[in-house]
Amino acid sequence: MGGEGAIDGGVRRRGLTFRRNDFFPEESFKSWENYARAIMETPWRLKDRMLSRSEDHTELVEMKARSSHEMKKTLNWWDLMWFGIGAVIGSGIFVLTGLEARSTVGPAVVLSYVVSGVSALFSVFCYTEFAVEIPVAGGSFAYLRVELGEFVAFIAAGNILLEYVIGGAAVARSWTSYFATLCGQHPDDFRIVVHKMNPDYGHLDPISIGVLIAITILAVYSTKGSSIFNFIATIFHLVVIAFIIIAGLTKANTENYTPFLPYEVRGVFKASAVLFFAYVGFDAVSTMAEETKNPARDIPIGLVGSMVITTFLYCVLAVTLCLMQKYTDIDPDAPYSVAFSAVGMDWAKYIVAFGALKGMTTVLLVSAVGQARYLTHIARTHMMPPWFAHVDEKTGTPVNATISMLAATAVISFFTNLNILSNLLSISTLFIFMLVAVALLVRRYYSSGVTTKQNKVKLILCLALILGSSCGISGYWASSDGWIGYAVFVPLWILGTGVLWLCVPQAKQPKLWGVPLVPWLPSLSIAINIFLLGSIDKDSFIRFGVWTGLLLVYYVLLGLHASYDTAKGFESQQNPVDVDKQWNKAEEGAQGARGQVPLAEVTTD
Repeated sequence: MGGEGAIDGGVRRRGLTFRRNDFFPEESFKSWENYARAIMETPWRLKDRMLSRSEDHTELVEMKARSSHEMKKTLNWWDLMWFGIGAVIGSGIFVLTGLEARSTVGPAVVLSYVVSGVSALFSVFCYTEFAVEIPVAGGSFAYLRVELGEFVAFIAAGNILLEYVIGGAAVARSWTSYFATLCGQHPDDFRIVVHKMNPDYGHLDPISIGVLIAITILAVYSTKGSSIFNFIATIFHLVVIAFIIIAGLTKANTENYTPFLPYEVRGVFKASAVLFFAYVGFDAVSTMAEETKNPARDIPIGLVGSMVITTFLYCVLAVTLCLMQKYTDIDPDAPYSVAFSAVGMDWAKYIVAFGALKGMTTVLLVSAVGQARYLTHIARTHMMPPWFAHVDEKTGTPVNATISMLAATAVISFFTNLNILSNLLSISTLFIFMLVAVALLVRRYYSSGVTTKQNKVKLILCLALILGSSCGISGYWASSDGWIGYAVFVPLWILGTGVLWLCVPQAKQPKLWGVPLVPWLPSLSIAINIFLLGSIDKDSFIRFGVWTGLLLVYYVLLGLHASYDTAKGFESQQNPVDVDKQWNKAEEGAQGARGQVPLAEVTTD
C-alpha cells in the first residue's frame, strides 16, 4: 500500500509493514526502561496534554503531513448532499415511525419528526462551521482537540468509534434479515445456528460478513467511486420512498388522523427524543471535508441541504403511514409492510423490504468512509498507532483504517444478536453533538492572548449555567410531569445565554461561513442534546461508563505517552518559518479548495 514516502514525525516508512515501529515508534516505547520512566512521569504528562489545545494550522498542515500522501479532493456539494441523504435515511424510518406512532404520539408523529429534525439541524450548523474552518478528516475529534483539548477529544472520539462499530454491526445483521424477507425466507435460514452457544451469540451471520467485505472494497478503492455508488443507490431508494408515498396516499383515509394528539403535547416531545436517532449519520459527512474541492461552498450546501431534504421526506412518510392505517393498528415492527397488507396491497411489502435493504447499504458505506477518517486523524496525533494514519498513494484513501474498522465491525456482526446490539443506543453521538456545540461557543468567545481574564471568567460561568440548567431540564423531564422545574431551569438557561450574548464580546469571527444567531443557536443545541440524553435508558449509560473507563486505561498506559513524545518531538524539530509559509498557503487556498498544502514541504528529516 503505497511504497516509500510515509511520514512519521519526519521519519519515512513504508505503507504496509507490521514492525513495532509502525505501531509504537515513539521514544517512550524504545525500551522497557524508557516506558517505566514514562509511566513515572504520567501525572506531569497528563497535566501537559489535558491543558494542551491544538491550533487550526496544526490540524490543517502538520497532522495531514503524517499520512504519507494527501487524500484526493474529488467531492463537491452534490456528492456531500447525497452522502448525507445516504447516511441518514436507513432502515430506521421503516421501524421507528410505526413504533412511536402506535405507543407514544399517534398521528402527531409528524410533529415529532419536525422537532427532532430542527434539533438535528442545530447540530448540523455547528458541525458545518467547524468543517469549513478546519476541513480535515478528523471531524469532531479535530474540532474538540482545537477548542477543548486533546484529552476531551480522545474520550469523545473513542466513544463515537465504538458507536460506529456497534451501529455498523447492527445494520449488517439487519441487512441479512431484510434480505431474507425479500427472498421470502426466515432470517435464520441464512444463518448458522450453533445450539451449544448462548442464543445471543450463537446465530452466526456469514452474509453480514460478505456485505461488509463488499463495502470495504468499495470504500478502499475510491472515495469518488463510493460517492457515485451512493448516488445511484440513493436514487433507487428515493424511488422506493416515492412509491410508498404515492401508493400509500391513494389508500388514505382522513378518519385515521383523528384524534391527532391522543397522547397530548408531552407525547410529541417524548417521541422526538427517540426519533432523533433517525437523523444520526450526518457527522460522518463532516469527516469528508478534507476531500472536498471547495469546503466553504460545498459543506454548508451539502450538509444543510441533505438535512432539509431528509426532514421533509420523514414528515411525508409519517403522514402517509398514519393516513393509511389507524395509529392503534400500526405494526411496531414492520409498519409499512403491514399497512400495505391491510389495504389490500400485500405485494408492496417486497418493495418496502428492497428500499430498507438499499438504505442499509448506503448507511454502511457512508459509515465506513466516516469511521475510517476519524481513526486516521486520531492516529495522526499518535494517540492511536500511526499505522492507521497511512493514506494510500494510488487510491488516496486511508486503507489501513478502513480495513481495521470494518474488520472489527464484521467480528461483532458475525456473532452478536441484534437485540444485544440494539440496546447500545447512540448516547455517544448525543454526547459528541453536545461537546461540539460547547466547542463552538469556546471558539467564538475565547482566544488566547485576546480574551481578557474577566471575560474568560464570564464565559466559564455562562457555560456552567447553560450546561447546569440544561441538565436540570433534562432531569426534571425524566422524573416529573409537573412544570415547576421548567419555571426554574428555563429562565436560568436564558440568563446564561443572554449574559454571554450581551456581556462577553466575541474573540473570533468565522472567516468563511459561520453559524447564525450565536450564542443562541449553539446554546439551544446544547440544551436539546442534553435533554435527549435524559431519555436514554440506564443500560446505555452503563455501557458508556464502562467503555469510557477502558479508554482512560488505554490513554494513560499508551496513548498519552505516544502523543506526548510526538508533540514534543515535533515542537523541537519544526521550523517556525516553514509553519508560517504553510499556513499562509492554506489561508490563500481558503477561497478555493481550502487546505490544499503540499505535504512534502512540512516534513522534517
